[in-house]
Amino acid sequence: MSKVKKGVYDFLRGSFLTDESAFKNWRIIIFVVVLLLIMITSAHKADKKVIQISKLNKEKRELRAEYVDTGTILMRMKMESNIREKAKIRGLQPLQSPPKKIKVTIKD
Repeated sequence: MSKVKKGVYDFLRGSFLTDESAFKNWRIIIFVVVLLLIMITSAHKADKKVIQISKLNKEKRELRAEYVDTGTILMRMKMESNIREKAKIRGLQPLQSPPKKIKVTIKD
């Protein structure tokens, strides 16, 4: 068996984990596994945050549209023509003459 074939065969068999220098190999393998777990966890957390941000942006857009609609309705309600119509329904009419100014003087 050639040296390359023997090396591949030993690797596939897992002899690098069971021979006398295996302690070094195990430390590196455990370190790599821990790093992979940390990487996977951080990726999942980042995905959750992206989903949450998109939900909040959608809710913000909906609330902004509702705010604009409510403001438009309020502006229409404040229009003088609407107020005159509502006053007419209640029996109120605009003045024919201008209002008079009342002055109060206090004498000591």
